[in-house]
Amino acid sequence: MAGVYDKNAEQYALRRPRYPKEWFSILASLTAEHKVAWDAGTGSGQAALSVAEHYDQVIATDISAAQLEHAVKHPKVQYIHTPISTSEDELVSKLGGDNSIDLIISATAVHWFDLPFFYSVANRVLKKPHGIIAVWTYYRMRDWNNLAKMLREAMLPYVDPRLNHLLEGYRTLPFPFESVGYGSEGSPIELDMEIEMTLDEFMELLKTRSATIKAKEQGVELITDEILEEMKREWGDNTGRRKLYYRACMLVGKSKSIY
Repeated sequence: MAGVYDKNAEQYALRRPRYPKEWFSILASLTAEHKVAWDAGTGSGQAALSVAEHYDQVIATDISAAQLEHAVKHPKVQYIHTPISTSEDELVSKLGGDNSIDLIISATAVHWFDLPFFYSVANRVLKKPHGIIAVWTYYRMRDWNNLAKMLREAMLPYVDPRLNHLLEGYRTLPFPFESVGYGSEGSPIELDMEIEMTLDEFMELLKTRSATIKAKEQGVELITDEILEEMKREWGDNTGRRKLYYRACMLVGKSKSIY
C-alpha cells in the first residue's frame, strides 16, 4: 500500500471516516485481557484512536511513512513505520514477541497485504487461546443507487486488482481463523456504516480513493461534470451536511488449535 496514498496523505487523514464506536466495544468484549492491541495498516490512525479507548496500549503499524506523519497523536498509541522490507521476525519483535497481542485489527487495509505474511505474523503474536483478530472494510454506498452506479463505473477501469476482495465484500478473502460468531471465511457479517459530511467533504473523500489517484496520475478526472451534477442533485443543499450510509463487512476470529 506504500506509495498509493502517499501524495494524498494529508487529505486522507482529514477525510477518511472514523468507524462506529460500538464495533470496538464489541471487539473489546471478546478479549480476555485489554493490554495490547495491534492496528495493522493503520494509515493515519482512524481506527487506532478508537481501539485506544479499550486497551492499555495500541501498536499501530504502516508501511507508509507519509501516512504516519499525519496520524493523530495519542498517549496510548505507538505508531511504527514497518517498510515492506521488514521481516517476519522483525515485525514480531516490534509487536512485543510471540503470544503478546490481545486484539489485532485491520480497518479497510487487509486487502492490500501480503496475506500469507500477515496471517503468519498474526498467528504468532496473538495470545492463545483468547486473542482476537478482526478485519473489516466499507465497500459500497447503501443508497443513492444512481450516483453509486456512476461512481463505480467510472472507477472500475482504474481499480487495483488487490481491491477485488473489497469489491466482493470480503467474501473471497482468505481468513484462516476459527470463527467466534462474527463471520467466517467466505461469510463475513454485514454491517452499516454512517458518515456525515458536506458535499465538498465527500468530494475530497473520493479524491483519496486509490482508483481516483491512479486515474489522476494518467491525466483522467473521474469526477466528471455529469457525476458532479448527480451529486448536487442527490445532495440538495450544497452547503448542508448529509448522512451517507455505506455497506460494510467484517470477519472476526481467533487462532486455530494447530497454532
